[in-house]
Amino acid sequence: MRIEEIIKTTFPMAQEKKALLNVMYTQNVIADKFNELLKPFDLSAEQFNVLRILRGQKGNPVNMYTIQERMIAKTSNTTRLVDKLLAKELVLREICPKNRRKMEITITAKGMELLKQLDPLVEAHEQKFGNNLTEKELTQLNTLLEKFRN
Repeated sequence: MRIEEIIKTTFPMAQEKKALLNVMYTQNVIADKFNELLKPFDLSAEQFNVLRILRGQKGNPVNMYTIQERMIAKTSNTTRLVDKLLAKELVLREICPKNRRKMEITITAKGMELLKQLDPLVEAHEQKFGNNLTEKELTQLNTLLEKFRN
């Protein structure tokens, strides 16, 4: 469906505006489906992102700055996210032995197990959208989005 039909406009739109609206609307569709996927696990997309960042550390602790730096949503309150994950026993937070003002965060076995459960569901979610395009179109879309962002 065309973006003009979705937002029910009859006025002509500049291509730049149309592109931005398409990207924003598409992001919302993808995010809504992703949030539905995570809801039974009592997890937000941002909490999931933190867990994936921590899993990528392969057991090595990271500080809050590193997590924030790697977040997809840069405006996320990382401290609050980690606090919620701590309450669910999905992460550990410890004082850095070399710098007592710094906190180090690691994923727990329970957090790793949750990600193992989620991995096939997340992959299916990604494929659902990806299957609408050919491999060449996906490459082109990625190139164009990266170019658009800069």
